[in-house]
Amino acid sequence: MSGEWKARRFWTTTAVEPVGDGWQLRLDQRALRTPGKLPLVLPTQALAQAVAAEWEAQQDVIAPATMPVTRAANSAVERVAPQFAQVAGMLAEYGGTDLLCYRAAHPAELAAQQAAQWDPLLDWAAQELGAALRVTQGVIPVAQDPGALARLRARLDALSPWQLTAVHDLVTIPGSLVLGLAVLHGRLDAAAAHALSRLDDEHQAALWGRDPEAEAAAAARLDAMLVAERLLGLLCGDPPACHNA
Repeated sequence: MSGEWKARRFWTTTAVEPVGDGWQLRLDQRALRTPGKLPLVLPTQALAQAVAAEWEAQQDVIAPATMPVTRAANSAVERVAPQFAQVAGMLAEYGGTDLLCYRAAHPAELAAQQAAQWDPLLDWAAQELGAALRVTQGVIPVAQDPGALARLRARLDALSPWQLTAVHDLVTIPGSLVLGLAVLHGRLDAAAAHALSRLDDEHQAALWGRDPEAEAAAAARLDAMLVAERLLGLLCGDPPACHNA
């Protein structure tokens, strides 16, 4: 007889209550902790209520895949907060190789589409973030202005660990620091950022047809970005009011 052990629901009621400068979830009388047994204190009541809703929705067997906000909260506490500088530094590196700076040399149709849809975001980064990034064709790296990269890094350093947790997926999934910061600052939403990151994929699909596995993977990436956007909304208001971050 074999089978994987699965955690089962052990509580009857869920409740959100203030604690210190934040909010915590109680399962019956037990304060919820992270998988690493750290206290899970949420910075906003909205976020705490969203976590509580995920736990309340669990049936007999706990299904972590249905609890994306809880997973993000755990990550913020256990991974991002203790190594904030390292996470911010890793995300800042995307500015040096930002997807929006690397354009197709051909076909001309794709290059024109990239210019039309990506240039406004780079213009926004230059004007609003003080970070003018250089554009090139092909995959050969282009050196970016260190001052521009430093200003982008400063934007990340100014975030809370919770905001940085959300921005992580908004940057790493599309491969663009500019797109991630654009969602953070309300310049566009996560679905639009995901679509902008897929111009080449969509061009190839139009030529050769769609691959169901690739489509499923793209849908999963979009779902992750939508969760990150939702996290920002729970932290900063809905729509996210993180514009001054």
